Amino acid sequence: MRTKTLLPAAALLAVGALLAWLAASGRLSQTLAQGNKPAEASGGPPQPAAAALPPAKVVAKQPSATLFKNVKVFDGKSDKLTASTSVLVVGNKIEKIGGDIAAPEKATVIDGGGRTLMPGLIDAHWHAMLVRPTPAEGLTWDVGYGNLVAGAEATDTLLRGFTTVRDVGGPSFGLKRAIDEGVVAGPRIYPSGAVITVTSGHGDFRQSFEVPRTLGSARTRMEQIGASLLADSPDEVRLRVREQLLLGATQIKLTAGGGVASPFSPLDVTTFHRARAAGRR
Repeated sequence: MRTKTLLPAAALLAVGALLAWLAASGRLSQTLAQGNKPAEASGGPPQPAAAALPPAKVVAKQPSATLFKNVKVFDGKSDKLTASTSVLVVGNKIEKIGGDIAAPEKATVIDGGGRTLMPGLIDAHWHAMLVRPTPAEGLTWDVGYGNLVAGAEATDTLLRGFTTVRDVGGPSFGLKRAIDEGVVAGPRIYPSGAVITVTSGHGDFRQSFEVPRTLGSARTRMEQIGASLLADSPDEVRLRVREQLLLGATQIKLTAGGGVASPFSPLDVTTFHRARAAGRR
């Protein structure tokens, strides 16, 4: 039967301090190297050192290639289609456009059959998280379920031909990351983050029991999920804008007027104005 001897705490601390000193002075690696060195046979000839292994070769992954043949191209500049031609796409870039292009090795070849090939569409006003749910559903759904629904809609959006969208309000940072990392198929997203609104403005979807708001009070549901943020002073606007930029917003959504979906803000109202105070604009 084997017994284990426990070192006192002071001894363990001393061992730890010794190892830390050896590591800092570079002597720990020397000590380990000497300890791992094979012992020479007593009285025998020295053993030859083992030959070093050649470095492993790193093979760069080649981007996939797709060759579209027999297509008419609309380039977005001319009002006419080209004659039947070919388009080579390597990775996510158009490599070449011409009548006779040889397909690279392992390329996917698609015969367009005379159909029209055009650049991806861009939607400049989109709400990735609010396409399928109503505002009430968006505020009450489970956040995980809402993101799954938005991911499915993003894939449908891409298949409709939209390769880029400018998201003008809503918690789309997670969906953007999932698309960028290839977890979900969808268009490139330029996110605004949460809508910045005044109290009762376009973007204020609070319920009557959630007012009055006081400084330091708990965040409302729309603020918790990152759908909208309240800002009732120039200082609050600056704070909320900087928060969304910190999270990765590429532009900011300010609800300067009313909106169709506003429960408290009709279309003809002005909710933000240019602040002039102490010589600042």
